[in-house]
Amino acid sequence: MKSLKHESMVWVATALIALVTLNVGCSQAPEQAQNVSPMVQQKNSPGEANAADVVTRAKAIHDRVLVLDAHADIVPPDTTSRYGDVDGSSKVAPAKLVEGGVDAVVMAVAVGSGPRTPAGDAAARAVADAELAAVLSIVAAADGLVLARSADELVQAHRNGDAAYMLGFQNARILQGNVAALDEFHAAGVRVFALTHLGHNDFADSSRPVFNSASGGYEPTSEHGGLSALGKAAITRINALGGVVDVSQLSAQATLQAVALSQTPVIASHSNVKALSDVTRNLTDQEIDHIGGAGGVIHVAAFTAYLLDLSDAALIAEIKKIRRDARIDEQYTYPYELYWEIKNADEQDAFLNRMRNLLGPATIDRMIDHIDYLVERIGIKHVGISTDFNHGGGIQGFNNASEALNVTIGLLKRGYTEQDIEKIWGGNFIRVLREAEAFAEG
Repeated sequence: MKSLKHESMVWVATALIALVTLNVGCSQAPEQAQNVSPMVQQKNSPGEANAADVVTRAKAIHDRVLVLDAHADIVPPDTTSRYGDVDGSSKVAPAKLVEGGVDAVVMAVAVGSGPRTPAGDAAARAVADAELAAVLSIVAAADGLVLARSADELVQAHRNGDAAYMLGFQNARILQGNVAALDEFHAAGVRVFALTHLGHNDFADSSRPVFNSASGGYEPTSEHGGLSALGKAAITRINALGGVVDVSQLSAQATLQAVALSQTPVIASHSNVKALSDVTRNLTDQEIDHIGGAGGVIHVAAFTAYLLDLSDAALIAEIKKIRRDARIDEQYTYPYELYWEIKNADEQDAFLNRMRNLLGPATIDRMIDHIDYLVERIGIKHVGISTDFNHGGGIQGFNNASEALNVTIGLLKRGYTEQDIEKIWGGNFIRVLREAEAFAEG
């Protein structure tokens, strides 16, 4: 794949570098993890001689390493998404992967909240089946794109110059209360499994409560106290299948239980740092420490609302005002939380546009602040990258897969080495996947 876009990426990178302003300095945590990269000690050293040298070095690194996005959503062929690219198309379409040098994307077979009834769960399964079929259709129609089912296949696709999709799974509503249904999705190629999305389900508590329009109120913060018996059985089965447990969107209590129960390291496929951006679904330091301590990987998402600095009281006041004006609960200061309470589509769009205009896009610099925090706290072996493209992801300089090189440029400017960047972009994910596979085989 990379050989096809070698010359075009230089021009793309040179044009985009002017858009990316990155700070070289970064404050140090009081204590350093033992496996923190030496680059942490070098961040305050003089920067690169000139931007062209940085772009040239970054492109060479980007071409060599396996660049993997740990979470994006599916836009079926011949459809558009309100969260997609400017034209509604997929932000991780094959041509954009080629242009941006992205070697692999974990595509999430995912559903949101819905009625917790047999009919509601059956509807969720139908959506999941349609999304699965859509991914297979995209792969079948695209030259140079493969469906990877293992770490070896991801690596081989990279060596062959092909792009790869790997399948993920999000929200155990899809399983219709049946743990054995995990086997069906694994057989179809799913390798990364997250039990929740928005709202609690029969398997686990979510970090994000759902609004019940019938009652006019919200779910309690906790329903199961973390994982239910079904959820614990699902973790055990995912391990047995050789799948990777994904804790993104789980409640903090459920996350800690999943880390403790899983026989192999877990990942957070698209979760950021709560200490920097106080958002409900971001990870606390306790969660971060447990994930890293068990060998797992946290993938920082290029998602504005998960990267915001919400310590600004004036900003919080404006967020709450917009929520009040839209007649939705202001207690959730995460800007976009629960906007789906708004039933009228035009009013919903107006709310989203007003909030986006207030916030503006986050930057790659801010994204790398979150990466730095994790590296300094739990080490270079436990950090990765994701986007949540097609479901809200996208920031200034990294708004679709074609702009991925800008992240490598940013990492290089912060002082990360090629070996560091290789781990962050895909090496750490590959390590966890190999451990999951080895456990199942053993």
